[in-house]
Amino acid sequence: MVSDLIVNVQPEEVSIAVLEDGKLVELQKEDRSTTFSVGNIYLGKVKKLMPGLNAAFVDIGYKKDAFLHYLDLGPNFNTLQKYTKQLRSDSKKLQPLSKTTVLPEIPISGSITDQLTQGQEILVQITKEPISTKGPRLTSEISFAGRYLVLIPFADKVSVSQKIKSSEERARLRQLLQSIKPKNFSVIVRTSADGKRVAELDAELKILYRRWEDNISKLTRLKSPSLVYEETGRIVALLRDIYNPTFQNIHINDPDVYNEVKDYIGLIAPEQVGIVKHYKDDIPIFDNFSVTKQIKALFGKTVTFKKGAYLVIEHTEAMHVVDVNSGNRSKQSDDQEDTAIDVNIAAADEIARQLRLRDMGGIVVIDFIDMHDLNNRKKLFDHMESIMASDRAKHNILPLSKFGLMQITRQRVRPVLDIVTTETCPVCYGKGEIKPSLLFADTLEDKIDYLVNTLKIKRFILHVSPYVYAYLTKGFFSLKWKWKFSYSFFLKIIPNQSLGFLEYKFFNTAKEELDLKEEQEIK
Repeated sequence: MVSDLIVNVQPEEVSIAVLEDGKLVELQKEDRSTTFSVGNIYLGKVKKLMPGLNAAFVDIGYKKDAFLHYLDLGPNFNTLQKYTKQLRSDSKKLQPLSKTTVLPEIPISGSITDQLTQGQEILVQITKEPISTKGPRLTSEISFAGRYLVLIPFADKVSVSQKIKSSEERARLRQLLQSIKPKNFSVIVRTSADGKRVAELDAELKILYRRWEDNISKLTRLKSPSLVYEETGRIVALLRDIYNPTFQNIHINDPDVYNEVKDYIGLIAPEQVGIVKHYKDDIPIFDNFSVTKQIKALFGKTVTFKKGAYLVIEHTEAMHVVDVNSGNRSKQSDDQEDTAIDVNIAAADEIARQLRLRDMGGIVVIDFIDMHDLNNRKKLFDHMESIMASDRAKHNILPLSKFGLMQITRQRVRPVLDIVTTETCPVCYGKGEIKPSLLFADTLEDKIDYLVNTLKIKRFILHVSPYVYAYLTKGFFSLKWKWKFSYSFFLKIIPNQSLGFLEYKFFNTAKEELDLKEEQEIK
């Protein structure tokens, strides 16, 4: 399987698409004005204790107070608090963690009121983004994640990923990390460390340890609530989690992000730095790699997947519901059981893809087509487990119930990605009336004339829908060439799949949009 990463950087938004053999399997969209906050470390202040929930609400500077459960304090919370208080009270007493005495672990069944008081300062890390009306989810078990290792202060053990199957390799990694890790630090060895040399692991461990030292010293001068440590950029963080040798290309359309990613790949896999490529073509990057078309096909309420069969996906506050429909398949076969298992297997493939693509979390209930053969029911369950094995989010799958329902719980870290695929008419703005489409070319020519003769802009780019582009470039002496001769030879016309039929956009050579659209009529 060949994996490609496509990064589309726009002035207001960054979109990241992961393709596997050309198929879109993951999509992340973020406003450039907001940041991805999972992994960020804050010096917070306890706002309110909730003994009934055995939890506390902590002020870390967000609009909504963050939630911290007793079980998320971590077993070494006492040591963390002692170290934090020491730094806050006297900066001259800053000493390496390796020389600090580790206090006894807190009891698993303890109470939040035994450990926290209102107004208390506390060091916390975000584990879940704010979702809907809820604030962020916190932990006091601080960690610094790298490509191969995760460094956890205030503890002293080595854990190795269960996905490393070889017992000899697990023993080698455990013994190796025990010998090189600093005292009073725990290390989790990630699956990607399988087979790695001592030098590679030691180099990353030193980077993570330096990250701890550089940021913990900030506690001496910060006021709560304050940001202590900010995670790496979203693109680099995503790469760190999903990068593997099957990546064939990483295409990026922004020079700054291109350099950032290239530097990161050069650090973790110097031999692979050549896969990072700067995309410079005029055609939008998502259009060039067929991402735009797949987004429009895959994010609607109804998703077609095989020979007329389709899924209906509904999102509620409590859960996500997926209904599997055979479409016209049921009319093409006399054996309903064979049709059911065939459609259900194909539906399972598409559902696993949709879970990753939309980042659906919490409870997912799937209504498969009824099957009476127990072997077919088990076959479907085994197939779903197999294809979900590559999903990085923690999940649990239950066998089909007697009603033909399958329940899946999947880790929810961010809000579900919900993209509206329907389009409001850019010409009539939903009123239902537009100017004659035959006059659209005249409208564009008026805009070009205004740009060239009034604004004196000679170099510009016009984006139109692929259908309009075909019309403008049709024939030997097309409208495109007519406009070039009449107005400017530096005019470029680009087909853009994200635009509606009679929608258009003008850009200057710096790729900044020129606002020449007619204003919406206000009634």
